[in-house]
Amino acid sequence: MSRPVRIEFPGAIYHITSKGSKGQAVFQDREDRAVFLNILDNVVSRFSWLVHSYVMMDEHYHLVVEIPKGNLSKGMRQLNGVYTQHFNRRHGLDGPIFQGRFKSVLFEKSTYLLPICRHVALNPVRVGTRSQLNRFRWSSFRATAGVVSEPSFLHTEDLLRGFGKREKSSRRKYQAYVEQGIDGDSPFLERSHQVLLGSAKFLREMQPILQGEKLAKRGPKQARRRRSLNAFFRTVGTKSRAERNELIRRAHLDYGYTLMEIGDHLNLHYTTVSKVVNAERQTL
Repeated sequence: MSRPVRIEFPGAIYHITSKGSKGQAVFQDREDRAVFLNILDNVVSRFSWLVHSYVMMDEHYHLVVEIPKGNLSKGMRQLNGVYTQHFNRRHGLDGPIFQGRFKSVLFEKSTYLLPICRHVALNPVRVGTRSQLNRFRWSSFRATAGVVSEPSFLHTEDLLRGFGKREKSSRRKYQAYVEQGIDGDSPFLERSHQVLLGSAKFLREMQPILQGEKLAKRGPKQARRRRSLNAFFRTVGTKSRAERNELIRRAHLDYGYTLMEIGDHLNLHYTTVSKVVNAERQTL
């Protein structure tokens, strides 16, 4: 069976897992895990990733990562490559420590962000006991639940927004939501084509790419003659919110500007721009 196509575009969100070669441990102790998190922090800063959830087991790790700039593979090469160098140097080994290329599932954020992040948080429970959930240090669960401080690279806003606007109560509700899923089914049972998870509409949009069509079919269109953002948004201050949002969608879909470029120009957070663009896609 041929390897599934890796679909990458600005704003895509993935569940990532990378396993040790031949079942070997890729994290042997606390120092290995601390170094990995430091490398992940650097990758997030360099590639503008949004990490929604993570867990580090002995033989593998899981990440839920959103890619504003469409640079998943570049970031993963940096993450696994630099960590491999550390691991081999520290433990006197040589060669690759991870099993082939990393695995990724592209999913529809609006429907699957919560269940996939819950699935990631429950990894320690699946290989241990129920008590592992609140005791396990090497995942984002306790930070998202507000039990410990969040690492600088962890992006919890979108996940917690699914449980309300008040931070403390949303963190409590998140914790309860994860605990309620201990005996539940994996969301990946609904996966399609090995690498996709989403609604029928989402799968229809991704199917042509899996069959070899160019990514531009999904991503922003190539600009005929690109207008500068200054010119495009020159009168945005006089526009209504709906009119501004339409300009944002046109800048992204018709003129090829990335969500990050538009956000920086308008002084808007990337996630705000992403919501505007995705809202339009849902009405198509």
